[in-house]
Amino acid sequence: MDYFPVFLDLKNRRCLLVGGGDIATRKGRLLARAGARLCIVAPEISDELKELAEQGGGELQYREYESTDLNDVVLVCSATDDNELNARISEESQARYLPTNVVDSPKLCSFITPAIVDRSPLVIAISSGGEAPVLARMVRAKLETLIPKSYGRLAQLASRWRERVKQSFSEENRRRFWEKVLQGPIAELVFSGQDEQAEKAIAEDLANPDYVDTQGEVYLVGGGPGDPELLTLKALRLMQQADVVLYDRLVSPEVMELVRRDADRIYVGKRRSDHHMPQENINELLLKLAQEGKRVLRLKGGDPFIFGRGGEEIDLLAAHQIPFQVVPGITAASGCAAYAGIPLTHRDHSQSVRFITGHLKTDNPNLTWPELALPGQTLVFYMSLVGLEEICQVLIRHGRSPQTPVALVEKGTTQDQRVLIGTLETMPQRVAESDVHGPTLLIVGEVVQLHHELSWFSPERSGSQ
Repeated sequence: MDYFPVFLDLKNRRCLLVGGGDIATRKGRLLARAGARLCIVAPEISDELKELAEQGGGELQYREYESTDLNDVVLVCSATDDNELNARISEESQARYLPTNVVDSPKLCSFITPAIVDRSPLVIAISSGGEAPVLARMVRAKLETLIPKSYGRLAQLASRWRERVKQSFSEENRRRFWEKVLQGPIAELVFSGQDEQAEKAIAEDLANPDYVDTQGEVYLVGGGPGDPELLTLKALRLMQQADVVLYDRLVSPEVMELVRRDADRIYVGKRRSDHHMPQENINELLLKLAQEGKRVLRLKGGDPFIFGRGGEEIDLLAAHQIPFQVVPGITAASGCAAYAGIPLTHRDHSQSVRFITGHLKTDNPNLTWPELALPGQTLVFYMSLVGLEEICQVLIRHGRSPQTPVALVEKGTTQDQRVLIGTLETMPQRVAESDVHGPTLLIVGEVVQLHHELSWFSPERSGSQ
């Protein structure tokens, strides 16, 4: 982060505002809304600013700025059109370690003013670090349409009942109670203006000791191939409510950023011949955490039921009657092929597609190679980097043309995506010369030749035959 976001309590505290024109007036409005006592210094002061200062018990000084104006204030805003004066105010106020803002001059600021969505007491601040203020305002406009005005009343309801809830439930159950209140029928009562009925409903729920269900649950969620925008809405919702997350190495850092901040995180990643945690231990850990009443997120790259061992992980849960949900994710074959501009099927080139693991549970590629070598189909090999040369050789040996187009997609759908294009004959050498690192996906078939025409994502990174 370029800036650390904070919220300052300015109620009845003296804040210096240097300037009296339109820009200063806009700053004054924000400070007044926060309850600040405005101390305004300027030769001329707008009527609105005068009224804001008088209403909040502030002060008006019709003169030029003086260094003594910094005495006994907690925050400084400079909104003049005099660059030298702005620089002086910034230097003198920051020398006193006062939070300082100079309008339209980020380099002179110790803090910047964000775009604000106000649903008080719920307040959302959006900032681009001063680099793209128009973009920040556009984000604010989107949030304004998504967040009902009544969220403020909902937050006030939660505030009134906060202590009662705190006394009634443990920390873990408090979170669950509030999630049910803020996402369920009580929230809908507030949204529809029935605040009195909402108060009665929350009182009834507090009187019911069984209102909070302490049963553990497991969410088996596909995190997709890397791009966080490919997550499903359900995946994102469950990621935000889990108490603990078990994740593997194929889950991108960008996707992990969307997991609830205070959730416990346990890395259970596996590489070929290097299992950080054996699969059997992962299964047992999921069971143990759920039996403790935790909501457990098992976050896997791609789709959990396509070479993700998802079935193995929920077998044990089902045997012990642990509730679970399975949320599909975009599998690597779909995501990487689409981002590489390679349709997996095409009427002119491929009438079927096969997803194939590069190594099986016993590490023996027990595959029907004569069938895989038939033309008119697309082959997608997962986890194929180590065995790539053997895959190409065996396909050729069983009759697939050495000139069959092949694509290797490295780190597909991410900003580090790279696409190497070759043939069954040339691809092993191409990979050897290109310093390729996993995760990768191998696509074999005539559809690969459409890559150059249909590639749309980071085309400058793509390789060529």
